[in-house]
Amino acid sequence: MLMSGFARGWLTAAVVVWIALEGAQAETQDVAPINSGANPYRVIRDWASLTLENRPWGGSNGVAIDKDGRTVWATDRCSPGIAPGCLATKANPIHHFDESGKEIRSFGGGMFVWPHGIHVDRDGNVWVTDARVASPAELKEFPGADQKGSVVIKFSPEGQVLLTLGKPGVKGNPPDALTEPTDVATDRGNGDIYVAESHTNVDDPNLVGRISVFDRNGKLVRIIGRTGTGPGEFRTPHMIKFDSQGRLIVADRHNHRVQILTKDGKYIGEYREFSRVSGIAIDGNDVLYAADSESTPQRNPGWLKGIRIGSLKDGKVTIFVPPHKTDSADGAMGEGIAIDAAGNLYTAEATVRGLTKYVKD
Repeated sequence: MLMSGFARGWLTAAVVVWIALEGAQAETQDVAPINSGANPYRVIRDWASLTLENRPWGGSNGVAIDKDGRTVWATDRCSPGIAPGCLATKANPIHHFDESGKEIRSFGGGMFVWPHGIHVDRDGNVWVTDARVASPAELKEFPGADQKGSVVIKFSPEGQVLLTLGKPGVKGNPPDALTEPTDVATDRGNGDIYVAESHTNVDDPNLVGRISVFDRNGKLVRIIGRTGTGPGEFRTPHMIKFDSQGRLIVADRHNHRVQILTKDGKYIGEYREFSRVSGIAIDGNDVLYAADSESTPQRNPGWLKGIRIGSLKDGKVTIFVPPHKTDSADGAMGEGIAIDAAGNLYTAEATVRGLTKYVKD
């Protein structure tokens, strides 16, 4: 197991007990809360507007940088809150912005229930996950809702559908279906597609926690991991990325850790210094940028929401970016996170909505 010097220094400290979201069984943390550090960023809230449709942002979970290293892609759920997401509208939930935050194009209207993760591959194609299916009530209210949700869709940069993984409207097991996929990443070497599942309530007795791997044509190759709290097991693998060594880095949110695996799924190690991680970005020097959007006194006692930044080499957190100031006592923080070629950060805001840009001064 990878363990930073910071973590080793705290092994004899008091154990921090946390209560996981949705009433999951209490577990222990062996790392003291990290809620401070240098902060070299200037914050720009509401960096981008949805000018093409002239509408407000829905809750957002996904943000990614285009292959040009400068322009920004993001998803939104078309409406505030959890439901009804994009079911109640034909609004486009996939957006492309230039370097100034001006919207270049949007697409995907009428295709999604709950757009979530977004990924841009080496060729500039855009992959988006749909992280839930319609509820029984929504199936009655919204005609055609049974034909949407729980899939991964690959688009050209212009919005043409190139590939769909999973069966729209159905939760299940690959290769026939997916269960509430949260994020997707592609191997730059061979084009393999890695899909993180699922967004299901952790109290569900049939909870799914896995990463399904497909070849570039959509044929199932293997399944990585299973539901659980041990090495190589997951509870809400919320975001996945590859580092410069080709290792698979997983934001294992309900287990309050970042896991490091080989492409084949072999467990290498983990870091708990980054808290309850919703989103991750990795730069060319294998510095990890981890967004914690969910820590509260109930879910993760002692830890604050915010962005924690540190090296994947040792897991030591050196920068802490605090949460936004809101009416909530502990503020709000974005879920998805991305870093552009200039080192600027972007977070997709599920609570306060929109995109926030962090400019490194």
